[in-house]
Amino acid sequence: MYLHLGQDIVVRSDRIVGVFDLDNSSISAHTRQFLAAAEKGRRVINVSMELPKSFVVTCDRDGRETVYISQLSTATLLKRSEESFSLPR
Repeated sequence: MYLHLGQDIVVRSDRIVGVFDLDNSSISAHTRQFLAAAEKGRRVINVSMELPKSFVVTCDRDGRETVYISQLSTATLLKRSEESFSLPR
């Protein structure tokens, strides 16, 4: 299955490590350091130029992490993930 993060960006659900609220999680110094390191390593993809609300961390088969910054809230991403996994009745 896939999760649509906004604009034209879709990621495989089995590659998602976590979905995080940007406002709440960026309070932590560890999270800010992680995001800064990802930015420095060019592993951040900004999905939209709008106000960011969340970030999604993925890991590929080689163990490389990618951070997607999304304008969608974590609640919206959760709803989309539940919809993609629900079976038709």
